[in-house]
Amino acid sequence: MNLDNFPDENTKRFVAVLNKKIEIGKLMNALGHTTAGLSAEVGNVEEMRFINYEDKDGNIHPSQSHFPFIVLAADNSNQIRKVRNEAIARKIPFTDFTSTMSIGTSQEQVDATSKTSEADLDYWGICLFGETEKLKEFTGKFSLFR
Repeated sequence: MNLDNFPDENTKRFVAVLNKKIEIGKLMNALGHTTAGLSAEVGNVEEMRFINYEDKDGNIHPSQSHFPFIVLAADNSNQIRKVRNEAIARKIPFTDFTSTMSIGTSQEQVDATSKTSEADLDYWGICLFGETEKLKEFTGKFSLFR
């Protein structure tokens, strides 16, 4: 595959910010949901620039991102809330995940979320996609998730 017509891979990025107080298995679930949902929020899959890799044997390893995917650690839910508010203010596509989205069926999750005020939501993670420099302006203070 020739990537000459692709933009510089550092112009955009995916950023996930995860609440390090939450158990790792639950965080991986939150990361999976937010990442999957982000494609729907961006809407233009072409803008996200996915690449099919082909190995020497002709096997395809589909839909790997051309852009970096950075996973950062937040100390708590409120830090993720602030990232969410910045994304809204800057019109940056995002998806978030709260504790109400982890219980029972999808219907039970929707009901629990609808009965919880935003200020009382416990954020486990958020995933964003956008221009690297704009995202760094409000996510640059976080360290890599370890």
